[in-house]
Amino acid sequence: MNLLKALATVGSMTFLSRILGFVRDTLIARVFGAGVETDAFFVAFKIPNLLRRISAEGAFSQAFVPILAEYKKQRSIDETKALINHVATLLGLFLVVITILGMLAAPWVVQISAPGFAADQAKFDLTVELLRITFPYIFFISLVSLAGGVLNTYGNFSVPAMTPVWLNLSFIAAVLLVAPYFDHSVKVLGWAVFVGGIAQLIYQIPYLRRLGLFPRFELNLKDEGVWRILKLMGPAIFGVSIAQISLLINTIFASFLATGSVSWLYYADRLMEFPTGVLGVALGTILLPSLAKSYADKADDEYSQLLDWGLRLTFILALPAAVALAVLSVPLVTGLFHYGAFSALDVEMTRQALMAYSLGLLGLILVKVLAPAFYSRQNIKTPVKIALFTLASTQVMNLIFIGPLKHAGLALAIGLGACMNAGLLYFYLRKANVYKPQAGWYSFMAKLVIAVGSMAFVLHFAAGPDATWMTYKLLPKLVHLLILLVLGSMTYFLVLWVLGIRVKDFIKRSAI
Repeated sequence: MNLLKALATVGSMTFLSRILGFVRDTLIARVFGAGVETDAFFVAFKIPNLLRRISAEGAFSQAFVPILAEYKKQRSIDETKALINHVATLLGLFLVVITILGMLAAPWVVQISAPGFAADQAKFDLTVELLRITFPYIFFISLVSLAGGVLNTYGNFSVPAMTPVWLNLSFIAAVLLVAPYFDHSVKVLGWAVFVGGIAQLIYQIPYLRRLGLFPRFELNLKDEGVWRILKLMGPAIFGVSIAQISLLINTIFASFLATGSVSWLYYADRLMEFPTGVLGVALGTILLPSLAKSYADKADDEYSQLLDWGLRLTFILALPAAVALAVLSVPLVTGLFHYGAFSALDVEMTRQALMAYSLGLLGLILVKVLAPAFYSRQNIKTPVKIALFTLASTQVMNLIFIGPLKHAGLALAIGLGACMNAGLLYFYLRKANVYKPQAGWYSFMAKLVIAVGSMAFVLHFAAGPDATWMTYKLLPKLVHLLILLVLGSMTYFLVLWVLGIRVKDFIKRSAI
């Protein structure tokens, strides 16, 4: 399989999902702005999202995919099907219990996750109600992650990458078609989450059936493979939870700041998630099964080459994205969100958060490439230790930055913490002699710095004064923003081409 082609496929699907995500967020910002209702919704939606990242995309996928890849390589198809059945049954039963408990305990969950909301009873009650509507999302999306892990292991990357589109479509339909009939109640967004979770699960079922791997209810707690996955999930849940706890602590801090702080951080984070999803998630998705197979085959050289390929692609794509987010912070925020109820103050506050977040973008994406190098070797303990240290360091930085920088300080702490996490992961990979960098890194980085500097120079002067973006009408604003994005991309890749970097240099094949 051509990994570059697979990355392009996953990246393009994720790109479509992110574009629709921006459409959804633009509509939400236009209709609901950044205030009490959006703060309540974003906190309510964040909680099942955090659990999703812990139980599904986080600990579960990191433990499940390497074991499934091993079964696919070394066991019979019947044994592999049995493993999928047993894991899906146990996961489903666990999720039913968690969903029921979460809905019943909603007031206590909100009290813990956003204690500052308790000062406003109406805001607190709205958040509790929205949480009860959105909490079943964890059930649906965790099963979606299970299906996605199976499909990825069998070389189907496009369907899982396309799946998030359905959630965004649910949001867009809710805002445009449903909200006007319910007096633009923010509860409509909560039900959009519920419906979107069901739609994503239904979308993947036919592709599992086509592989003959659609899970059946079959509870077997004696399955050796299930226990191996659970054994790996223990420390993995702890490790992934640390990163999510850091985000939750940020929400707690933000709940005590000015009204709108939670929303400003959310909108900035959405801009950050675009390159993180298109590149970071895509690279991590295709690398994990390939690295797991190389480890199972004991192909150490291929393993190191795969990781080197992923790191070079990260730098060549993430570094310019981070710089562009900083240079174009005002054009991006105004172009996507400055409509209707989203005020000039919201633009400035979101810009500050985005600038702070952008410093950590490279680290955030590197973590998504470096961490699978440990998971594929079924080594969860090392990332957990690193995550613990990163959590402690991030909270120290929160306390340092929140005073002078307010909500932007919280974003800065997250970004710097991600860079620290990536640096430590890299250090321990090198220390264990797991990864050996290929030749040419110094000249490669020098060329990137020249190309990124050229792009930043062009974008700075082409963007014009920030004040102009505040007065633009919709069409001129979007046209100017599109021109900037095209101009920046052309400048960057043209300079790279002049300096001798070619697409063919990044073609990489792997058998899954």
